[in-house]
Amino acid sequence: MVFRSLRRPLLAWLTALALLLFTPAPAWADFVLPPLPYALDALEPAIDATTMTIHHDRHHGAYVANLNSLIEANPTLAKLSLETLQGQISSFPVAVRNNAGGHWNHSQFWAVMAPAGEGGEPSADLLAAINGAFGSMETLHSQFNQAATGRFGSGWAWLIRKSDGNLAITSTANQDNPLMDLPGIEPGTPLLGLDVWEHAYYLQYQNRRPDYIKAWWSLVNWSEVNRRYAALS
Repeated sequence: MVFRSLRRPLLAWLTALALLLFTPAPAWADFVLPPLPYALDALEPAIDATTMTIHHDRHHGAYVANLNSLIEANPTLAKLSLETLQGQISSFPVAVRNNAGGHWNHSQFWAVMAPAGEGGEPSADLLAAINGAFGSMETLHSQFNQAATGRFGSGWAWLIRKSDGNLAITSTANQDNPLMDLPGIEPGTPLLGLDVWEHAYYLQYQNRRPDYIKAWWSLVNWSEVNRRYAALS
């Protein structure tokens, strides 16, 4: 009698477990928040651990969650990689543009930073391209800083490789990026991108965006930038 009374709930529990284990994950499981490649406090003193926690877990996490929530209404998203999606973003609603851009932009942002002293140096090939495009590394810094400080409101500054192979510096508003097929955006493949939204720096620097930008240069992961440049050569 005891077994009979337990048989039904036991079967229900086993059925639920089987469904959990063997039901394929939804396609939008591909959009996931990438872990940081370093500890939350690894970029101090340039970027504090509290800012990193809020920026990565809450802001970037929200873009991923929001993008996943949009897949049911935009099923084509389930068939596209995040990077491919950037190049087709004009075909989607603004909400997809904002959240897919936020996801891609932040994913590359974490990768192009490293603890101070661990980011290496520009490769010979990249340095030659920088000198050819800007004249010197110092001029690259100056022009990049101008793009980052001059971006009104929220957005990004970028070092890109254009389709003709030349390097250029550009800036985009909000969560747009140079991969997007949108008017008014200088197209190219980002090699280096800096987030100048206030949530990226305000806790530590308040309204002193230039100080944040200056400190950020000590964190650039040139090894990753070299890899991206070499992949396009």
